[in-house]
Amino acid sequence: MIKERLVGYIEQSIRQNWSIEALSNYKEPGLTYKEIAEQILKFHIFFKEIGVKEGDKIALVGRNSAKWCTVYLATVTYGAVIVPILPDFKPEDLINLINHSDSQILIVDDKIFELLDCAKMPEITGVISLDTFKMITSGNAKLQEAYSSVDKIFVQKYPDLKPEDIKFSDISNDKLAVISYTGGTTGFSKGVMISHNSLAANVRFAQTHMPLKPGDPLVSFLPLAHTYGCAFEFLFPFTFGCHITILTKTPSPQIILSAFGEIKPRLILSVPLVIEKIFKKQLLPVINKPLMKILLAIPGLNKILHKKIKGKLTNSFGGRFKEIVVGGAAFNSEAERFFKKIGFNFTVGYGMTECGPLISYASWDTTKLGASGRAIDTLEVTIDSSNPQKEIGEIILRGENVMMGYYKNEKATKDIIDEKGWMHTGDLGIIDKEGNIFIKGRSKTMVLGPSGKNIFPEEIEAVINNMDYIVESLVIMEDNKLIGLIYPDYEMMKRDNISEEQLSKILEETKKSVNERIPEFMAVSKFRVHPEEFAKTPKRSIKRFLYTKE
Repeated sequence: MIKERLVGYIEQSIRQNWSIEALSNYKEPGLTYKEIAEQILKFHIFFKEIGVKEGDKIALVGRNSAKWCTVYLATVTYGAVIVPILPDFKPEDLINLINHSDSQILIVDDKIFELLDCAKMPEITGVISLDTFKMITSGNAKLQEAYSSVDKIFVQKYPDLKPEDIKFSDISNDKLAVISYTGGTTGFSKGVMISHNSLAANVRFAQTHMPLKPGDPLVSFLPLAHTYGCAFEFLFPFTFGCHITILTKTPSPQIILSAFGEIKPRLILSVPLVIEKIFKKQLLPVINKPLMKILLAIPGLNKILHKKIKGKLTNSFGGRFKEIVVGGAAFNSEAERFFKKIGFNFTVGYGMTECGPLISYASWDTTKLGASGRAIDTLEVTIDSSNPQKEIGEIILRGENVMMGYYKNEKATKDIIDEKGWMHTGDLGIIDKEGNIFIKGRSKTMVLGPSGKNIFPEEIEAVINNMDYIVESLVIMEDNKLIGLIYPDYEMMKRDNISEEQLSKILEETKKSVNERIPEFMAVSKFRVHPEEFAKTPKRSIKRFLYTKE
């Protein structure tokens, strides 16, 4: 266990940043650290009045918002367990997860609540609106009465709230803080049990290594119910005294860039999808022009052009960021190489929900091309192979960040954490002598080619996805042949007046072009049009298991 506590970090930040803005929804007035503290203390009064104990579960279902963050903070600082559930699940799935978590209180968006059948959630004693913080429904009068009396008790207890009044729970680091439900690659949601120690370790590392200071602005657009967005767009910057602006609806890249231009964040966290779309839509058409290719090949002149491109790209992200951290899924290798060539301030990290989530990171100026950083100071990471520097093997790890297990699922826990405490990630890679981790793919997605060589579909997809008239792709093995499922770019087809018959001919040429760029043993035998977007996980990774059964 580390000595630092998440609750201590939160208390300290509130006391030190009392009067500055902490959280705000995009285009709305913000809440100061003092105002957040008031809301936290009111929830603590309510929890105490109705008998919520340390370790009791509170379910939180709703879109990203300042209120969502407040509920999360109030729950973990009380010593209760927060159960943040993505609002994207179907009503029946939400009910199943809420019941599985043994939650007593449900705090939920009004629109989502309308779709839920309370009779199917017998353990829930009260439901609070995430939109208004009003009690929606309650199983007993005592609960309603307790909630109604909160403001009165608060005024009596804190007639003049001061920073020195901020002292929350003494809960120890070995206790459960979060149950995070993740779909994973099997399609079955498991409840990842994340301790206070894991969250504190993530925050401590970020505070030491990521470039922020109190008052710095941030834009939060990743799903907060997922550990990546929660840890690095919310918890870490909150403990640093930053002002976090939350995009409350699932944003398009255009809306995200608009917010960046307005808020000018100092640190940007992103999934690859957003960065890759900018690369493909804005940069590739420019750098692939015949004249530009010639100019970029001229020594000296190429440096001037690279500097110009970097400047425009930096301005599109607001112009004031110190670093963009890309994580959550594999990053397109062509985009990564180009960004590295122009000296763009980006880095690629690696994590899993089961680690709360951080596993490895390196700053933009120390990271290696193709690497996903170096193991953080609270984890021991190695490769399960006879020669970790050269022979690809499974990435395994152990240490402070590792989850306590899967909630009420001992078998799944034993399947991923062995008797020596090593957690088996399911990811394959190598680690160089300097500790840089190079991820080669997932053991579950790796296929054995006809020649007996290992093939990682992600490497082929990275090439396919940069081609015209293709939004995304998925490479699968059928009858011992590689097939590329293609989701076409219908917007580009409409713009260029391309028919479906013409698309077939274009894709045939694209397939030839792709096969010229990859090793022969990885050649794709044919493309097949997939007419709709592939189903995604919260990290925007394709749910491969849905398509590999085809």
